[in-house]
Amino acid sequence: QVQLVESGGGLVQAGGSLRLSCAASGRTFSGLYMGWFRQAPGKEREFVAAIRWSVRSTKYADSVKGRFTISRANTQNTVYLQMNSLKPEDTAVYYCAAYFEYTSQFRIKEEEYHYWGQGTQVTVSS
Repeated sequence: QVQLVESGGGLVQAGGSLRLSCAASGRTFSGLYMGWFRQAPGKEREFVAAIRWSVRSTKYADSVKGRFTISRANTQNTVYLQMNSLKPEDTAVYYCAAYFEYTSQFRIKEEEYHYWGQGTQVTVSS
């Protein structure tokens, strides 16, 4: 089992920045991938970014490339999502999620992630 707790959401003006954090605890992190999804009102949950814990390789949705950066702490079991140049359309509940995979295959479908945090609200005003 892996427990995930997000923090860092809030209200920001368009063009501003926020950093989300996801603290992970539980089983060994070997083979762990961690990702961020978001869900806007009336829309389906969508993939944002993911990181492979062991080698720190990353993957991004096209909509956030160049604006968002996913990273992990060196000594703490925490993943970050740095969000810059925020737009009103980035407004959503952001969820941290995780799965275990012993290949280099990134997953971007919601159903392929087995562990989820409770979500944190990000609101970008125009």
